[in-house]
Amino acid sequence: MKIGYLRVSTEDQNENRQIDALLPICDEMHIEKLSAVAKCRPIFEAVLAKLKKGDTLVVWSLDRAFRSTVEAIQHAEKLRERGIDFHIVNLGADTSTADGMLVFTVIAAMAEHERKRLSERTKQGLEAARKRGVKFGPKPKMSDRQIRNAKVKLEKGEISVAKLARYYGVHPWTLTRSIKRLAEK
Repeated sequence: MKIGYLRVSTEDQNENRQIDALLPICDEMHIEKLSAVAKCRPIFEAVLAKLKKGDTLVVWSLDRAFRSTVEAIQHAEKLRERGIDFHIVNLGADTSTADGMLVFTVIAAMAEHERKRLSERTKQGLEAARKRGVKFGPKPKMSDRQIRNAKVKLEKGEISVAKLARYYGVHPWTLTRSIKRLAEK
């Protein structure tokens, strides 16, 4: 049997591209909506446990099933020892042959390298944006002007923190944190 494993990292991601590629060549498919780095991937583990000698594990791409090159090669070797073939559709790599295993090993190393480079580029981009003054995270609930006005009213004793927070539509803790944050600037 050819058993397909598909994975998307979040519920919002769409697995249709993988389904379209694997449907014509797989006898059955299993879809997991979970990050590859999750400690436990129950569907992936169930698929591996289900495979029998003569079966083929089919994935769209290497990163859909494995966290790293080392993990991919270890799993491919374990599958081979159990008499199970491994097919990576987008690469045309089939580990049932010596050439396919060579291609798989080289591609796995390249895929891990690209993941690491992507992570580096993302970190560099975020750092460059920070240096240019880009603020990340949620927008503050209150403007600096609102915070200054609130601070004055509280210092004069005109109103309580709770009532003032209600007026601005924020939690009292948000109001007091905002005042502290402004004072630290």
